[in-house]
Amino acid sequence: MQAATGQMSVMSKREPIAKVIADEDTPADTRKRLQLLSEAREFASRELGLPDNGSYRSYVELKTDYVVWNVFATPRYSVEPLNWCFPIAGCVVYRGYFKAEAAEKYARNARLSGKDATVAGVAAYSTLGHFEDPILSSMLKWSDTQIVATLFHELAHQVLYVPGDSAFNESFASVVEEAGIARWLMQRGSEGAVDRWRASRIRSKQFTQLLLATRERLQALYASGASEAELALRKPQEFGRMKYEYWQLKDEWNGYAGYDAWFERAISNADLVSAATYDGCVPGLQRALAEVGNELPRFYEALKKMSAKERNAICLT
Repeated sequence: MQAATGQMSVMSKREPIAKVIADEDTPADTRKRLQLLSEAREFASRELGLPDNGSYRSYVELKTDYVVWNVFATPRYSVEPLNWCFPIAGCVVYRGYFKAEAAEKYARNARLSGKDATVAGVAAYSTLGHFEDPILSSMLKWSDTQIVATLFHELAHQVLYVPGDSAFNESFASVVEEAGIARWLMQRGSEGAVDRWRASRIRSKQFTQLLLATRERLQALYASGASEAELALRKPQEFGRMKYEYWQLKDEWNGYAGYDAWFERAISNADLVSAATYDGCVPGLQRALAEVGNELPRFYEALKKMSAKERNAICLT
């Protein structure tokens, strides 16, 4: 009920982007960003084969920094995420709330019951084409490149979505996002933007690899048969090692501090769920895209024809 009420509240506030741009009371920066997104929206359908529909052609001004807050949770000594099942979306590895207080309450109760849980704010999400999703003011706090990449990512979910397979779905959208933003930046002829985006992608991949390496070590630890007392001792040691390795990465990045806030807090198994979900199948899907000559429409069709066994094989390679 809270999800349905929240969704209806967002949809009721939509205004056509063209109207917002034309409104003289619209702040200049907002007008500029929405114009950019209108161009990116046309590019998505024309050049990337993404759906040409009413999604991301309207705008909603929110009163919060995020539109929803997702709860991720795992057992205390496991890296396998808990799943929740819903109409339309199927089973997913998070539980979404339109109010931060409700998400924090659920996470707090999960911790009291002996689980690891974390809450992450979300600035954009997709209804998979069931509704005409709007651009949200929460998205405008990002850089131009990030917001356009997110537009491509969310539209990709409308092309292909396998109920109950979060890892495949998110990795697929991430591959489309990466291919799309590279083409977008090249078309606009901004070499500086391309270089900055490539540097950010390298950092992002190294960050993800760090999280996945930690997840693998924890997975081996939890399966080792060690006593609960030993697990309670070694678990925080692994997270301490991860933080130490992050500070080493920062030296390679010439002090880039974009991930500092992520590490400057208590971290648990639940914080590793997103890395496994959003990037776990990416390498295999990138190879599948290369096999069809990097032609996105052919890539979409090839994946739609795949069996569950073939999708699982992609995620394991």
